[in-house]
Amino acid sequence: MKNTFLKSFGFTTVCAFMMAALPMTAQAEKTIRFGHDNKADIMDNPAQAFAGVFKNIVESATNGEIKVEIFPNNQLGSAKEHVQQVKDNILQATLTSTGALSSYYPRIGVLDLAFAFDNNAATYDVFDGEFGKTLAKDINDTVGGVEVLGFPDTGGFFSITNSVHPINTLDDFKGVRIRTMTLPSHQKIIQALGGEAYPLAWGEVYSGLQTGVIDGQMNPIPTVSFSKFYEVQKYLTLTNHLFAPYTFMMNKDFFDGLTAEEQKIIRSATYSGIVASRGLARIIEASDDRGIAGLSDKMQINSITPEERELFKKATQPVIIDLVQNQLGDKGTELLNKFRASVDEANNKQYLN
Repeated sequence: MKNTFLKSFGFTTVCAFMMAALPMTAQAEKTIRFGHDNKADIMDNPAQAFAGVFKNIVESATNGEIKVEIFPNNQLGSAKEHVQQVKDNILQATLTSTGALSSYYPRIGVLDLAFAFDNNAATYDVFDGEFGKTLAKDINDTVGGVEVLGFPDTGGFFSITNSVHPINTLDDFKGVRIRTMTLPSHQKIIQALGGEAYPLAWGEVYSGLQTGVIDGQMNPIPTVSFSKFYEVQKYLTLTNHLFAPYTFMMNKDFFDGLTAEEQKIIRSATYSGIVASRGLARIIEASDDRGIAGLSDKMQINSITPEERELFKKATQPVIIDLVQNQLGDKGTELLNKFRASVDEANNKQYLN
């Protein structure tokens, strides 16, 4: 018994000595496990552009005392599962889409007011400003256990692809089956335009288009490109009808456990990552190989006229407003009103004017 105690005491003493001998940075090291659902190539998609820039700044600014481990391609579960994992502190950070977030926070549906934004700059202004702060706080309070730090770009405005015919007018939507996320608001938009909404899991979209289960889908240009939808779709319409950012969130206990200086670094890295996600999305849109120019060699592309856009807007916005009022209650309606006011203000701004 005595020998066992001495051995145990000796082992504990050695461990304590070894810990004391380690550099302070090694003892203080903290790890952010960060999951997302896109490829690990920083030049391939806005999600990894954000993650890579965030990691670089956090690790360098903390001299390695905070490590960032990135798990792309849904290695640790789906985007929806990532949210729960962040709540449980299994992951410390994730980027989540509006679709994945909706089951935890249904009021994210207020962002689906179709044809709201006039340009990309207006989206930056809204999500970096007071509305973004209001939205982040409401998500924190509702979801619980998370700290929302910003809203990176998923790729820009949504366009619609299909394999039936070009879409220029409301009549062109008739009979066209469009895949949507499982968001009621997305389904209502397609139905209001005259199309047939078909909710389908993301992993089944390409095969669904290939086999004709669905005629089309809606996503930003970078997503159309890196998902190679041009292989199974003939027509692309630049509707610019939705802007659905990622929500970047961290586990609240982990974030609160950081020092004030570390939190400042995290917030700074978040903003730089957001800028990177936006920049890469705009670059992809404009690139000769993956953007509109490159896709025009593989698909027939058209934009809707301002007159038709107004008709599309009048057809869809009342449906979303009604959906929010009936399903998201007073809080949802209040949030929608704040969103609309913020968007109107942003649409009327001009850069450096």
